Amino acid sequence: MRSTPDLGTALLAHARAAIGDVLGAAVTAPAAHAALALPGASFVTLHDDGGLRGCIGSVEAWRLLGADVRANAVAAAFHDPRFAPLARNEFAAITIEVSVLGRIQRLPMGDEDETLARLHPRVDGVILEYGSRRATFLPKVWEQLPDPREFLAALKHKAGLPVDFWSADLTVSRYSVVRFDDATAAAGAMS
Repeated sequence: MRSTPDLGTALLAHARAAIGDVLGAAVTAPAAHAALALPGASFVTLHDDGGLRGCIGSVEAWRLLGADVRANAVAAAFHDPRFAPLARNEFAAITIEVSVLGRIQRLPMGDEDETLARLHPRVDGVILEYGSRRATFLPKVWEQLPDPREFLAALKHKAGLPVDFWSADLTVSRYSVVRFDDATAAAGAMS
């Protein structure tokens, strides 16, 4: 998917409108964009005063992008188990970020060092899977964890695995994102 300002404007407006609808808050009608009617996977991240306020998403495109963004916006605002549901008085102050995921690419498995060498810091979103355990980090997480070994260890921890865990049955995949946020309306480009 190509990053364009009008796509960012539409995605962000749809996310804000979905949250506003639940809160009964008046918001500007979201803009239309052809990409919203195509299958797509997204993450919606909410911030307040620069801190995380909610983040929920889909790693696979199983519904239309517009519906995915709206559902993930509502889930990030009201159903992220790490936070209390967003209150109406918080709504005007939150900033919204929408990340549209690209194609998932499964990495060939070798040992941990080989896998680490295949990762592109600050570019790749990463999915780790082992049995029923699954976790992902968006590319933005590299800002807090720039060392690939620490990044992967934190991802294992998020999946409920020991940080030194490695198995031939472990699956590691990567994906790119196009990221848009309220501050810039087109903060990123296809990575």
